[in-house]
Amino acid sequence: MRIVIAEDQFLLRDGLTRMLEAHGMEIGAAVDNGGDLVAAVTADPPDVAIVDVRLPPTFTDEGIRAALTSRKKVPSLPILVLSQYVEQLYARELLADGTGGIGYLLKDRVLESAQFIEAIHRVAAGGTALDPEVIARLLARNTEDGAVGALSPREREVLGLMAEGRSNAAIAQRLVISEGAVAKHTASIFQRLDLQPSEDDNRRVLAVLAYLGA
Repeated sequence: MRIVIAEDQFLLRDGLTRMLEAHGMEIGAAVDNGGDLVAAVTADPPDVAIVDVRLPPTFTDEGIRAALTSRKKVPSLPILVLSQYVEQLYARELLADGTGGIGYLLKDRVLESAQFIEAIHRVAAGGTALDPEVIARLLARNTEDGAVGALSPREREVLGLMAEGRSNAAIAQRLVISEGAVAKHTASIFQRLDLQPSEDDNRRVLAVLAYLGA
């Protein structure tokens, strides 16, 4: 798997490079600004771009804006945002095209390499990997109207865990219910959101996007 990293802090950029290489991944580029990120992914699109939100020169939102630009130039480019901050507006915009392949993790809540590597693989495969705090911030501006508002409390729980990128087995373990019960809730969610039968992973992404109001 080939990765491009955009992170302005040298020690973190170098640490990410070494960790990913130790897990058998190739680093196509490791840059410290948004312009170089766009140039790197358009020159040779990676399997995943890992991007910090705040990059030079103003350290506000250059990183995530560069990620949006990159996705316009390379449609469906898988992007994993890794930051200390939740940038709600741009996070919603990243999710809005409905193609998946999006992750948003908070640096201080990534506690082990296995968790991070798993998130990279999910995003590369077109899924989502969203930190629960990111989900909570995005939902803060959501409404109770429409099909999502009609979901039961348990269905909302299942969908929230789905947004984190958890499998049915992992959701069952978290909620202390059977995997069959999760499958029934998932089928009900798809029906309530009027998601027609298709590849299951794609419907999961579309359900998550509806849930977040993207």
